[in-house]
Amino acid sequence: MDGRIDGRKLAKQLSLKTKENVASLRNIGVVPTLVEILVGNDPASRMYLNLKHRKAGRLGIKSIVKRLPADTTQDQLLNLVQQCNLNDDIDGIVVQSPLPKHINERVINAAINPGKDVDGVNPLNEGQLFEGSQSNYPVGCTPKGIMTMLHHYHVPLRGRRVVVIGRSRIVGRPMTSLLINAGALVTDLNHYAKPIRDFTKQADVIISATGHINLLNGDDVKPGVTVIDVGENMNANGKLVGDVNFKSVAKVAGLITPVPGGVGPMTVATLMQQVVDLTEWSRNDD
Repeated sequence: MDGRIDGRKLAKQLSLKTKENVASLRNIGVVPTLVEILVGNDPASRMYLNLKHRKAGRLGIKSIVKRLPADTTQDQLLNLVQQCNLNDDIDGIVVQSPLPKHINERVINAAINPGKDVDGVNPLNEGQLFEGSQSNYPVGCTPKGIMTMLHHYHVPLRGRRVVVIGRSRIVGRPMTSLLINAGALVTDLNHYAKPIRDFTKQADVIISATGHINLLNGDDVKPGVTVIDVGENMNANGKLVGDVNFKSVAKVAGLITPVPGGVGPMTVATLMQQVVDLTEWSRNDD
């Protein structure tokens, strides 16, 4: 059996369903609308924003891009976010990270209307995830996409040992909460956990999101493990690679995501899915 998880194929399936849902909404006069705000001219952020903008268009989602100069003040950005919050025609808001150093990202995240918070970064949405709320609320798109992957590939979580490497607010922490809510026995590692193989050798599932090349090799994992590689790093040859030594770990793992072609496509597809979710939830609450 080929143990490679095909993120591109699964993302296409998810996007097809999203496109159908968008068409149904448009048939009743509702156009899901996403506003994407970019402050500055970071090349990676600009590339990712353009990717999302094109994807939204293909799915029938209206995408509005707001590009602001790097010297935009925090108050100016807050004012723009508030304008989007108050605009009933806007269903989702994304403020592209990272922001310039003079802007407090947490303040901006807290200012986004929780009902329009596509990335699930508002503290109210984070709190709902932390407590395992069963209500409708947005979750970080990368962790949510990973959960969709694990479900699609029938990876059991309840009672299984899962190691999450990385504790960022975008991936590691929401990922840990989702796994705990699914009944997994979760260990969340940071840079103090050395050697990490003391933990990863026991894991049934490993999710790595650190940005460190070759963090995991084949002798760091047990046979049959499921490995989800969230890392996106450029190696010395200018090639995009993950945190995991793919060739080495793939010989041992039961399932593994490649980079590129694994988690990345699912993140974008999940973001679009969540825009439609927010659109439907807001109409149902009216």
